[in-house]
Amino acid sequence: MNYTLFGNNDKKKGIKSPKNTLNDLTGKEWIFRTNSIDIFKSSNEDIELIKFILEIFESRYSTKGSESYAHHIRKIHPTPKPPQLMKFLIEFFSKENDLVYDPFMGVGGTLLGASLCNRKAIGIDLSEEYIEVYKNVCDFLKLEKQTTILGNSKDLNKITKLKELQFDLIMTDPPYFNMMAKKKSGESAKKKKDISPTPFTNNNEDIGNLPLKIFLDKLKSIINIGFRKLRNKRYVVLFTKDFQPSKEYHGMLHYDIITKLLEIEGLIYKGFKIWYDKSVNLYPYGYPYAYVGNQLHQYIIIFRKEIKE
Repeated sequence: MNYTLFGNNDKKKGIKSPKNTLNDLTGKEWIFRTNSIDIFKSSNEDIELIKFILEIFESRYSTKGSESYAHHIRKIHPTPKPPQLMKFLIEFFSKENDLVYDPFMGVGGTLLGASLCNRKAIGIDLSEEYIEVYKNVCDFLKLEKQTTILGNSKDLNKITKLKELQFDLIMTDPPYFNMMAKKKSGESAKKKKDISPTPFTNNNEDIGNLPLKIFLDKLKSIINIGFRKLRNKRYVVLFTKDFQPSKEYHGMLHYDIITKLLEIEGLIYKGFKIWYDKSVNLYPYGYPYAYVGNQLHQYIIIFRKEIKE
């Protein structure tokens, strides 16, 4: 780690800071214990059992070489999902040649995952740049391009060529409220030496620019539109990540999204999985004064369409 800490030095455990009035941990120990996924050291069998019970799966997907699936092209997006991860999920929630729909395709993680397991896919996005990046990735990886549509997913029913189609799976990673408009901060901004960070997008149609209540309403509307074209007893799988709690907001975005989407009649919440992204580095938020968690996990929220026939 490239953090400058002060105080007594223990080479194995790190350095204690005289400013730390909370506990007796060194800087290294403090940072390690702020990880949002904390599985205590035990036998491999015990750890695997814990992961099974909690439905945790962890990964460290490469961002270099052939195993990165052109991450060097896709990284223009702030949160590109690994195609291998999307393939892993799509394989469970669909069959070969099924049709997967992503209303917020970004740079195409869902579409790439579908191609890797012989599914068809349709993605919609507001950004022409992101769609072009997806197409460039397909050319680079020599993958057949899936159907992409430049536009707003709220207008799904107005797209003539999709009117007769039915989806077998909806899988998406929506922009979280205000996330796309927030300034870059933390590790990302420091690495880029971004003294005056700028928002990721200024698009007024992007639900990632909206306050929480409006964001939730818009997300519900967009998911509901796709839900109407989803086959019965099929699934909606949605990624989300919580925010740091504040006085204004508890930060549990996954809870608010679940609560809002349950307002859609026939959409039944079936649980969640936890993706522990081990490629994200721990960062010393709050050190050495107060606990601030490192959220290295994301929720994969799972719903099922259950309409009485």
